[in-house]
Amino acid sequence: MIAAGPRPSYAEGTSIMPSRTVARLHPALRDDIADLITHRPLPGPALDRLGAFLFLNHHGPQSYRPGNHGLPFGPHPHRGFETVTFILAGELAHRDSAGHESVIGAGGVQWMTAGSGLVHAELSPDAFKRTGGLLEILQLWVNLPARLKSTQPRYVGLQRDAIPVIAAPEARAAVALISGQWQGQQGPIPSLTGVFMATVEANAGGHVRFDGLSGRDVFLYVVRGTLTIAGTPAPATTLVELTDGDTVEIEAATDAVFLFGHADPIDEPVVAHGPFVMNSEAEIRQAYADYRAGRFGGPG
Repeated sequence: MIAAGPRPSYAEGTSIMPSRTVARLHPALRDDIADLITHRPLPGPALDRLGAFLFLNHHGPQSYRPGNHGLPFGPHPHRGFETVTFILAGELAHRDSAGHESVIGAGGVQWMTAGSGLVHAELSPDAFKRTGGLLEILQLWVNLPARLKSTQPRYVGLQRDAIPVIAAPEARAAVALISGQWQGQQGPIPSLTGVFMATVEANAGGHVRFDGLSGRDVFLYVVRGTLTIAGTPAPATTLVELTDGDTVEIEAATDAVFLFGHADPIDEPVVAHGPFVMNSEAEIRQAYADYRAGRFGGPG
C-alpha cells in the first residue's frame, strides 16, 4: 500500500460533491498459476475487497510457444457472484454446464452470472495451443446481492466489434463501453445490478472524465502505462482506491490502458470461500453440498 495523502474535506450540507482523488494505491502482487504469469491486486494486504468488487486476476502478458498446454482453468464451480473476463490479447474458450459455449478473441469480453451455480471451464482454444501467441487476460469478480444469488445462471460473450468504442472529447482516449451509459451511448451488456464497466486506451496526455459516481463503489485498475489522478501518479499493475465524490478525471501520463467500473454498494455480509461468494457460512456449506450432489449440472 502506498499512501497518497489525506482525504479532502468539504462543507457539510453542500450540494456540490468534490472530484475524487487518490486515497491509496494498491500494487498487485505476483502470484503465478502454474506457468501463467499472474498479478493480483485484489484481495491484497491492505484491501480485502472494494465494495461490490471482490477479486481481480491479471494474467500475462506473455507469449506462448507453438504446442503449448494453454490456460489451466479446467471445469470448476461458482455460485453467488459474476465474473467479467477481458481478453486483451489472444483467445479464450468458454464452456459451462448451462450450455453456453464460445471462443472470444482479443478486445472481447465474457460476462458470466454464476447465480444459483454452474460449472465452467476457461481454456485456450486448440488453434492457440497449436500455434501459440500473445496472451493477456483480466478477470474481475463482481458481487451479487442476496436477492440475486439464486438467480438463473447466464452468460454473454462479445467479440471486439460488438463493443462500442467512444472517443473522449479530446480524442486522445477511447472508451470501450461494456455496460452502463457514457456520452449518451449504452453498453451492450445489461447488468442485473446496474454495474458500469469499460476498458480505456489513452495516448499520453489524454483525458477521460467519468461522473455520476456519488455513493458508488468505483474500481480503477491500471493495466499498462501510468495514469495521473488529481496530481497523483498511478503506475501499471496498480489498483487505485479513490476518495468520495461525484466525478473523477483521469489523465494518461504515458500511453496507457486501464479498467474502470462502478457499482451500487451491497450493504450485506460477504462470506467467500474458494469458488463461492455468499452471505453466511451456512450458505457456503450448502453450496459445497449442492456441488458435490451434482446440482450445478455436468462439467463445463
